[in-house]
Amino acid sequence: MVETALPAISKKTNKKKSETISDTQKIETEHTVLFSDLGLCAPIMRAIDEIGYKTPTQIQAQAIPVILQKQDLVGIAQTGTGKTASFTLPILEILTSTKGRARMPRALILEPTRELAIQVADNLKQYGQYLKLSHALLMGGESIVEQKDILNRGVDIIIATPGRLMDLFDKGAILLNQIKILVIDEADRMLDMGFIPDVERIISFLPKTRQTLLLSATMSPEIKKLTDSFLSNPTEITVAPPSSVATTIESGLIIVPEKRKRATLRQLLRNEGVKNAIIFCNRKKDVDILTRSLNRHGFQSSALHGDLTQQHRTKTMEEFKNGEIQFLVCSDIAARGIDVDHLSHVFNFDLPRQAEDYVHRIGRTGRAGRTGFAYSLATEDDKETIEAIEALIQKPIPLLSLNKHEASDTEEKTDVKKNQKHKEEHQKKTTKKPRFKKEKESVPRIPLSQSLPDDNNPVIGFGQLVPAFMLSPFRK
Repeated sequence: MVETALPAISKKTNKKKSETISDTQKIETEHTVLFSDLGLCAPIMRAIDEIGYKTPTQIQAQAIPVILQKQDLVGIAQTGTGKTASFTLPILEILTSTKGRARMPRALILEPTRELAIQVADNLKQYGQYLKLSHALLMGGESIVEQKDILNRGVDIIIATPGRLMDLFDKGAILLNQIKILVIDEADRMLDMGFIPDVERIISFLPKTRQTLLLSATMSPEIKKLTDSFLSNPTEITVAPPSSVATTIESGLIIVPEKRKRATLRQLLRNEGVKNAIIFCNRKKDVDILTRSLNRHGFQSSALHGDLTQQHRTKTMEEFKNGEIQFLVCSDIAARGIDVDHLSHVFNFDLPRQAEDYVHRIGRTGRAGRTGFAYSLATEDDKETIEAIEALIQKPIPLLSLNKHEASDTEEKTDVKKNQKHKEEHQKKTTKKPRFKKEKESVPRIPLSQSLPDDNNPVIGFGQLVPAFMLSPFRK
């Protein structure tokens, strides 16, 4: 949940006529609406109160009433604006106040990735803990047999990635003809990952008289086409990305040559006493390179980007959340949907290409009144990007001293030696020593049975025990 009020525009999309919320209505929404004003039932409100939420974000305050009126909705909002609760809360309200056919799912939520699907499922479980509603999480990388068993027991809500949903549908394991509410979440990312054909096929199996909710960070022509094709006279809500940095975040900027960025980052990690951190790179290749570099210097790190398998990404996120991994190096797309409690630091190894992404990146720390730290590395070539970011947040990013944070060659060599020494000591501790010392190699001896004289035969000269020096040939 984001407590900071966000500027929002809401309009009714209609071919004949459009309606826009007036400035007076916007101000009233921003300052007076509480969750208790949104018409949610007592069990849901109990869960919200226990979590500690009081004031809805702008997209929640505007979207929840629209969805409860069973209207189609287009929500344009970035991750971090509270959009997940903007559709999960009213879905729970609608389903708990209406009856459905036994064992038939009534709501379908489509997500592009496992991480996002898991996050939505967690939210449903949290908000619906006092309701008698069930859900199924259908995604790749998990047992399809177990997922079939869950569906056979009957569920009210399905959260699924398109690929796994189609697999189960084609196998006859699921019926979609009782779906009353469809949610297409992260539609722009669905487009980027090539899922739109699957989404269109899924929609063709759903009832025509359904409520459809589409959420996206942007409204591209392709998304607009999807909206025009499958939504009926939707209400459009646009929440502008936040343009201010939370006062709980201490930020800094270091100008450094490109070749010194990794060394400077390592020195920052040493100086700051980092509990855990997300480190952003712009390219997947750089994510891998930086992760290897950090691990080589003793910083426990893992990479997260779109080229990794779903199983690998899920395992990495679990390890990071559990504290098994201290540093998560990732790209913007892979980080979408990541929500980590008590994140102490965010580092921009590369400044983001879009100024809005800077606010979104560093907004992952400094939450719930806690102090967070966000540091960015930049080169002289990033001047225009820095100006764009500072223009957006309407204040300069404090410039930090290079000498304070740049590592010297001696420090780097010492750091590598310490890490190597630590590895060697660990190997010594874990390597089992043999119980007996290995005997040194020696000249083969004559077997004892051959060296002893035969009692029946007399010994002639030295017998078989002739000294080696006497076997050497004499010089002529």
